[in-house]
Amino acid sequence: MGGMPLEKSSSAMALAGPQESQGSAITRSGSETETVTKPKKKICCACPDTKRLRDECIVEHGEAACTKWIEAHRQCLRAEGFNV
Repeated sequence: MGGMPLEKSSSAMALAGPQESQGSAITRSGSETETVTKPKKKICCACPDTKRLRDECIVEHGEAACTKWIEAHRQCLRAEGFNV
């Protein structure tokens, strides 16, 4: 009976070891900036409030009159990790 817990813990450690190695290999293959700031959402779903305000302004007043809302939406997207 004493051997079974050791086998389970050693197999769990064996599984954890390669996963950690794979994670570091993935980090090395991609640039650090992309790994650190990778967005958690799709760009279409990020910043819904600023997106709505931007879109409504553009429809009503045209793009040239809405630079304030466009830039606010871009700043929000950058804060979410998108490169815009």
